Order: sequence, then C-alpha cells, then structure tokens
Amino acid sequence: MKLAILLKTMCAVMALAALPVPSIAQTDWPNKAVKIIVSFPPGGSSDVVARQIAQHLSSVFGQQFIVENRSGAGGNIGTDAVAKAAPDGYTLGNSTSGPLANNKLLYKSMPFDAQRDLTPVALVGEIPLVIAANPAVKARNLKEFVALGKAGGAFSVGHPGNGTIGHLAMESLKALSGVNLQMVPYKGDAPAMTDLLGGQIELAGAPVTAFIPNIQAGKLRALAVTSKYRFPGLPNVPTAIEQGIDLEATVWNAVVGPAGLPKGIVTKLNTEINRYTNSPEGRAKLALFALVPANSSPEGLGTLMSNEPTKWKAIVESSKISLE
Repeated sequence: MKLAILLKTMCAVMALAALPVPSIAQTDWPNKAVKIIVSFPPGGSSDVVARQIAQHLSSVFGQQFIVENRSGAGGNIGTDAVAKAAPDGYTLGNSTSGPLANNKLLYKSMPFDAQRDLTPVALVGEIPLVIAANPAVKARNLKEFVALGKAGGAFSVGHPGNGTIGHLAMESLKALSGVNLQMVPYKGDAPAMTDLLGGQIELAGAPVTAFIPNIQAGKLRALAVTSKYRFPGLPNVPTAIEQGIDLEATVWNAVVGPAGLPKGIVTKLNTEINRYTNSPEGRAKLALFALVPANSSPEGLGTLMSNEPTKWKAIVESSKISLE
C-alpha cells in the first residue's frame, strides 16, 4: 500500500516536471525587466513612441520596460535581434513597415523572415504620406495636378530616399496617373522639403509629419494625403482615393516579438498597448508625430505584414528599386 502511494507521488512529480516551461512562466510574466529593441536611432519618432509605450507598460505591469536602440540596414539589424531572441516575453521589438514587410522586396538577402521569425503583437499607429506641391504649381489638388500632367507637363518630384515608402508611393502615382514624374531622391524628409520650398523641385511625397507647419502656413500646398481616410491634422486635404487615384500608403509602427511568443503574453501586451493608444494621453502624444492610433489585434497586424509586400511588389520590380 505504501509502495503504491509512493509510486503515485513520484508519477505526479514527474508529470509536473515534464510541463513546458513557458506554460508555467507566463502566468507570472513579467517578473523581471523587459527589453524593447527599437530598430532606428534615438530621437526619431519610432524611438520616442517606443519610450511612451515602455513607460505605460512599466506602470501597468510593475516591471521596467527598457528601450534599446539597434539601428542600421533600414531597420533590419534591430528587427533581426528580436527575431533571434528567446520567445520568453523579455525581448520585444518596436519596428516599422520597412523591416516588417517591405525590406524583403528591396534587399537581395534578409537575415530574417518577418512572417516566419516574428510574432505580431500590436499595431501602434500609422503616419500617412502627403503629396505636397510648391505654390507655383497651378493645381489646388491632386486631381488638378494629374490633369496638368496629362496636358503635357513634366514635373520633378522629391522623396525621402530610394526604397522608402515615399519613393514607392510616388512611383505608384506615376504608374496610376500616367503623369511624367522625374524622381529626385533625398536623404530624408527635411532636405526634400527644403528644395520643395525653394522651388528646386515641384512636388514631394513623404510622411506628413515634417510638412504640416509649412502646409498650415501656406508655404506649401497639400494636394492629397495617401491614407485610407482623411488625416485629422489636415482635415481639409482630401485623400488620393477621394480624387480618383487608388493610392494608399502609410508608414506604420508596430510591436512584435520573436516567433513562438506565448499567446497569453501577446494578449496582455496587445490589450495594454491598445489601451494606451486609445487613451486621451496616448492619442495626444502620438499626434505630435502625426501618428494616427490603430486598434489592431495581433492577427490584424499579421495580415498587414503579409499583405504589404504583395501590394508593392509590382512597383518595386517595374521601377527596379533595390537597396543592394
């Protein structure tokens, strides 16, 4: 009888020991500091947004969420570090549409596969692009600009650099409208805007963030935004879609983890990130970077990561865009 009881006890202990560690560990997650790797340099919008989210998560979960910047290769270096981390919930990533989707079209070799090696957690928000013109261009909106182009005009258009979403969007505008656009690459939004203000180029397509003050001051004319819906910061500017050009292009910011991140941890993070981005404080802070908050499920982010490369593949191939 005693031997039978002893055997039953031993079997029970062995069964508990055989349980997968993550299923036990995630019940009290987090019980130590969590690292959020940002794929871009300090001071940029991705970095600041990640620090806002980190502060919120720290206050909610009672553990430090520490931001670490690992920039380079269009965001690939930092995102690769997340992909290669242990899926225990203590290494997360804050990244953008480039490394999470479009870079696979632009680099001949990638150190990770976003769909295979990452777990989607939450879409933080999206920054629309603006198609802006120098006031000397005789068009009040994108529809009038296309009419000018079809009447025989040729225009120089700046974008923030080869392979950026601004570049892809302007190549798409060229293909969709049939307007003769001569692409002029810059190293970032600010240099393109400077030349647009000075009249060295006639048009620019770039994230709306840096352009808002000059548009509001009347120094530049916004012809369209490229989001699905009008941008709250420029409510009187119609979308490209409203004007008959089927162009939707945004820079999106998201939180991801390594593949295999336990579902319980993903759910906790998604709930709290959405709670922050939907709060008055979160919305106000994100608006400083023209980031329109998103309320996305992990599955919704996963679908976006999957669909985005398909959307831009033909443009990248026809325009022969490459970063290597």
